[in-house]
Amino acid sequence: MSEHRARFAAIFDEEVRRHNERFRAVAAVRPGEDVLDVGCGTGESTREAAAAGATALGVDLSAPAIAKARELGGAVFEVADVQTHPFPADTFDVVLSRFGAMFFPDPPAAFANLARALRPGGRLVLLVWQDRDRNEWYSVLRDALAPDAEPPPPGPHFSLGDPGRTRALLEGAGFTGVEFTEVREPVCYGPDAATATEFALGLLDVKQLLRDGDEHAVTRLRDAFATRETPEGVLLGARTWLVTARLSRA
Repeated sequence: MSEHRARFAAIFDEEVRRHNERFRAVAAVRPGEDVLDVGCGTGESTREAAAAGATALGVDLSAPAIAKARELGGAVFEVADVQTHPFPADTFDVVLSRFGAMFFPDPPAAFANLARALRPGGRLVLLVWQDRDRNEWYSVLRDALAPDAEPPPPGPHFSLGDPGRTRALLEGAGFTGVEFTEVREPVCYGPDAATATEFALGLLDVKQLLRDGDEHAVTRLRDAFATRETPEGVLLGARTWLVTARLSRA
C-alpha cells in the first residue's frame, strides 16, 4: 500500500479534498503553533499546517510516503511509529491526523503517547471514516467485485467509526470534550473511469474483495465507475467524522 500511496499521491489528496477542507477549517492552525501530523502520508495536511504559520512535523510509518513528502517539501517529515516514538513531552499545541489514526495496532498506547507529547490544553483533531455500511464508496466496490459474496470483516481504516468506542479510547488517554461532527461529501477516485479503476486496484478493500478466477470483476468495476463520471471526476458518496478533543492534563 505504501508504494501505491506514493504513486497516486495527487489522487489520494484529491479523493478527500472536500473532507479535507472541513478538516482544515476545524483544525484552525494558527501562526506560531507547534503541530504534529500523525499518519501524514505524502504530507498535504502537514504542508497546510506549515503554510498557516505553524512549525509542523509530519510522521508516518511508510518510508516511501515520507520520501515523497520530503520530495514535495514544505515541512519536516519523519518515519515514526507514534505508539512508541519518544516525542519530547509537552511539545505540541496540536495533534492532527487525517485518515491516519485508524491504523494504530494498539490505539490506547498510541493515544497515550500523543497525549504525553501535547502541551496541557492542547487539542486533537482527527478525520476518520464512519462505519463501512454508511459509506457508499464501499458499497460500489462490493457490488461490482463480489455482489453475491459475504463481505470480509471491516478493515482497520474503519476502526474509529463507532463514536462510543472512539470516545472511550480518547477519554482513557486523558482527553476531554470529545466531539463528533459528521461530514457528508463525495470522494473522487480520479478524472475518469480508467484512472479510477487503476487507483482502486491498489486499495485494501478492493484487494480483499477481488476473487481468484473472476475475470470479469475489473470490467464490472470500471463500468460502475463509468456510471459515476461527472465533470468533477468519478464521485462516490462518503461519510466521515471530524473528531475534536482537548488534553485535560494540568
